[in-house]
Amino acid sequence: MSTLKERKGQPLLTVRDLDVTFTAGYGKDKVTVHAVKKASFEIKAGERVAIVGESGSGKSTTAHALIDLLPGSGKVTGGSIDFVNRELVGAKSKLIEEIRGAGIGLVPQDPMSNLNPVHKIGKQVEEAIAANVTKTGEKKLSKAELKKRAAVALENAGLKDAFDRLKQYPHEFSGGMRQRVLIAIALANNPNLLIADEPTSALDVTVQKVILDHLDTMVEELGTAVLFITHDLGLAAERSEKLIVMYKGEIVESGPSLEILKNPVHPYTKKLIAAAPSIAATRIQSVKEFHHAAKQGGGLHGSADRRENLVEVRNLTRVFDIRGKKEKLTAVDNVTFDVPTGKTTAIVGESGSGKSTVANMILGLLGITNGDIYYDGQNMKEFINKQDLAKKFRSHVQVVFQNPYGSLDPMFSIGRAIEEPLQIHKIGTKEEQRKRMLELLDMVELPASVATRYPNELSGGQRQRIAIARALTLNPEMIVLDEAVSALDVLVQQQILMLLNDLQAELGLTYLFITHDLAVVRLVADNTVVMENGKIVEAGDTETVFNNPVQAYTKNLLDAIPGRNVLG
Repeated sequence: MSTLKERKGQPLLTVRDLDVTFTAGYGKDKVTVHAVKKASFEIKAGERVAIVGESGSGKSTTAHALIDLLPGSGKVTGGSIDFVNRELVGAKSKLIEEIRGAGIGLVPQDPMSNLNPVHKIGKQVEEAIAANVTKTGEKKLSKAELKKRAAVALENAGLKDAFDRLKQYPHEFSGGMRQRVLIAIALANNPNLLIADEPTSALDVTVQKVILDHLDTMVEELGTAVLFITHDLGLAAERSEKLIVMYKGEIVESGPSLEILKNPVHPYTKKLIAAAPSIAATRIQSVKEFHHAAKQGGGLHGSADRRENLVEVRNLTRVFDIRGKKEKLTAVDNVTFDVPTGKTTAIVGESGSGKSTVANMILGLLGITNGDIYYDGQNMKEFINKQDLAKKFRSHVQVVFQNPYGSLDPMFSIGRAIEEPLQIHKIGTKEEQRKRMLELLDMVELPASVATRYPNELSGGQRQRIAIARALTLNPEMIVLDEAVSALDVLVQQQILMLLNDLQAELGLTYLFITHDLAVVRLVADNTVVMENGKIVEAGDTETVFNNPVQAYTKNLLDAIPGRNVLG
């Protein structure tokens, strides 16, 4: 592909009346699903465009159709895709292969599924560069040149110590670091168009800003166009000139980003904007009022005889040995804070700040090097030797993880997954267990018919509701929510957050919210703890932390929230 700097502003990709269908079922039960209907849009060289919409709206299907990567039975059944005067619909595989990587790069959403777990990071980045280098007209690179270019690609994507990182495997990286590897692979050959499918959903806000700033640099210096596929309207508003809104496979609104955000026309667009925590600043106070009022009732566990703090963390420290090295890593360093009963406490910070390590120690999943954790006045160190205390703790503190599909057994029906904790703890008869399971489905606003289905038959939002129902099975006092809404689109995210609010009001639950999404924190948390390099740098009630941050680190985190001030 030729450089496009001189073509900036001219048409690069033109999509006209694109239709995409999938087939489901067999024989007489076979049905055709129309995933994308008559979609038309244009991307110019150097332009940044965002496609937004909820899960199932057709945005990712549209993106994957551009480079013939539709999954399963998906196929383009109509329309035109013109990329630099080359028609891609019905094109021979040789042309598609030539364009992939060097012409159109792709950053897929799930890094663990898209990196080979048995190959080192260096090999995977180098293979991508080598596969595309001849398409750009360059000569074949030597091993040393490939390694150097791979290291540069990792550095450009925000990874430090790049040459050392090349020697590591995907499982040795955090989720955010793995996502950066995918970005490095996509950018390594300077494609004319970069399709970024939820490129920063696994990243904390400061690293997210580094990546997005790098994409902006490419746009300015190389004439690269970017197509964002995202549920984050804050990101879309801040980083794209043009916004495309999709709903049920159709484009319902498109135009300049700020114009659409300030004056949306379609009801669905208005609904999306109202649900976006990072840009709907006028919504914060009303949600906080609802949240505050909801918690006054005390809920299932009562309020008169409850301790002020359900969890008290004192001088908590966790040290890890580093394989092959004498020095040790202090992941959590002398941390002290409280988790008030019946309220929501958020722990925020960048990847590697120690927030998840703290949560895992509170859950009893990691040992404590030094310090103490008190649960309901009882030192957790005593749980190790007292089986009855350990059983009480495990039933009273539950967790909801980021990826509900990964935490649900794919071989278990939904009903069985919810009933399993009751079976393990030998609580109730089979009929009583089934009754409790149906009560929980109703509590998380799912029909009883879901009980016979399996995780792969549900949407991401539905699976997260199941994960919440399972966490509630044993009537816990506290739930640890580890990035529980970060992978959800804004409408589903809003539904889950409101569900959690309702459950907290009804049951008197205490939440510990572990997240990198500060926009969500402001909507749901009463108190916020900010961590950096294993230490607490700032803590207090959420409104004070957000409105009057003391530490520069906290200010940087808040300034990095995408779209925070986009509407003024």
